[in-house]
Amino acid sequence: MSAAVDAPLVLAMTGASGAPYATRLLEVLLRDGYEVHLLISPSGQAVIRQELNREVDLNTFALPQLLPDIAASELKGKLHFHQHGDYFAPVASGSFLTRGMVVCPCSGSTLSGIAHGSSQNLIQRAADVHLKEKRKLILVPRETPLSLVYLDNMKKVAEAGAVILPAMPGWYHGVRSLDDLIDFIVARILDQLGIEHQLMKRWGD
Repeated sequence: MSAAVDAPLVLAMTGASGAPYATRLLEVLLRDGYEVHLLISPSGQAVIRQELNREVDLNTFALPQLLPDIAASELKGKLHFHQHGDYFAPVASGSFLTRGMVVCPCSGSTLSGIAHGSSQNLIQRAADVHLKEKRKLILVPRETPLSLVYLDNMKKVAEAGAVILPAMPGWYHGVRSLDDLIDFIVARILDQLGIEHQLMKRWGD
């Protein structure tokens, strides 16, 4: 079943490198007024600490832990955080309508779990729900080089209906900083979700 464009979005952060992509995506979505259901794996928590030097408590989560520079007054939408192992969360059910789900960054183990329908945690279960309900599922892997196992798993999820959007930023849009490279990937994710933005200069503009 397709969801309405004003339905909430699901964002999952797992243990691959690339936490800045996810935090920037979350910032843009919240500031633009979108409702977001956020999931973070324990490995994702470790990557956030390593790459952003931010301590996120998965038991007592608060947004300033993840986005310290965003003020409460800027939050036009609603943020809902769910525990990694909470199968009673709304996003675990196909009856809960969403606009789509993004796994950013998507670790190899998460990709494998989704590809094989193992649903070993809420992130994998929510992704499985989006596949079975034929809703938008965007996976953002960041790995190199790619093993045959990894490639096979990407092929499986693509055949099941997921969008594979590797964190491979382009350089043609007037790159002046690392933020421009981050925004390139975030912009491509937003394009897949059908969300308007002004994060990058498009080819031909």
